[in-house]
Amino acid sequence: MTSYFKPLALLFSFLCIVSCKSQTIVSAGQERNSTSINDTTFVNLKEYSQDFVYDMKYATSDNFLKAKVYDCAECFLRLKTVNALVDVNKKFLEKGYKIKIFDCYRPLDIQKKMWKIVSNPEYVANPAKGSIHNRGGAVDITLVDRNGKELDMGTSFDFFGVEAGHNYPNLSEVVKQNRILLKTIMTSSGFNSFDSEWWHYNLKSGLNDKVSNAKWDCK
Repeated sequence: MTSYFKPLALLFSFLCIVSCKSQTIVSAGQERNSTSINDTTFVNLKEYSQDFVYDMKYATSDNFLKAKVYDCAECFLRLKTVNALVDVNKKFLEKGYKIKIFDCYRPLDIQKKMWKIVSNPEYVANPAKGSIHNRGGAVDITLVDRNGKELDMGTSFDFFGVEAGHNYPNLSEVVKQNRILLKTIMTSSGFNSFDSEWWHYNLKSGLNDKVSNAKWDCK
């Protein structure tokens, strides 16, 4: 190899290492403190907290796709998103609530399927740009009380209508207060809301991560 190409080869090798690390999915049983794990590694939320409730809609046919598109009901996210989510859930627990999760990291292939069904950027991110879900920085959530009952948020998850928006005025006072509770604590804890979906929150720093199509193993 000539001296001219050596620097280029080293550069490409470095870029490959960075890219591969950013798409790593850590399976159950791997050491949390492994040197291969960093803030952008995909990890399973269940490995970091048992204080969440799960209803992973896309691992069932109970969703707007009317089809099961995940092989198993797991919530993978970037490690930094997991840490932030665990911290914010502690704030809800202090008030007698906990987070219920509908969706987490979403491989790009799934985003493409959704776009084919609902090609409206108000509700589904264009896969050409990628969603924050595809970056491992977003969650779709609600709150449940001590008895596991969902708080009334006015619409169901993935309701494609103006009623699901944060600024929709014609809601009961109970629904308004429930949405305010969720939004206030989430947005004061490093997450952004999405105007047209009361359930969607993403970690602010997650926008800087790469779109991924990495898949997780189902046991």
